[in-house]
Amino acid sequence: MNVPDNLKYSKDHEWIAVDGNIVKLGITDYAQGELGDIVYVDIDSDLSDIIKGEPFGTIEAVKTVSDLIGPFSGKVTELNTALIDSPELINTDPYGEGWMLIVEIADTSEIDALLDSAAYKELLG
Repeated sequence: MNVPDNLKYSKDHEWIAVDGNIVKLGITDYAQGELGDIVYVDIDSDLSDIIKGEPFGTIEAVKTVSDLIGPFSGKVTELNTALIDSPELINTDPYGEGWMLIVEIADTSEIDALLDSAAYKELLG
């Protein structure tokens, strides 16, 4: 299982790449592995904001459907539209082409509440 050291993680198995107050997020290698073959990602193309602790979309796999939960609050600046036609990018490249959103964080202190790679590995056991 791949857990890059340069990312932050949520307890809901999302990864966050931080660049100042701009972040890119997706689901972790662990999450995509647990879900299995991802067949559909449902994030509203008009989504303007995400709210910490609130669902911002769903991800559908052969096994199940799971909510995508905001690990922080902020303004959505970009949605990975490649996932519309190729949701399997999350399985093949979860930390690269499988990213989901780019968000401008409202309160950068929310990043401090996220897990580093060691804490995320500990969460996974």
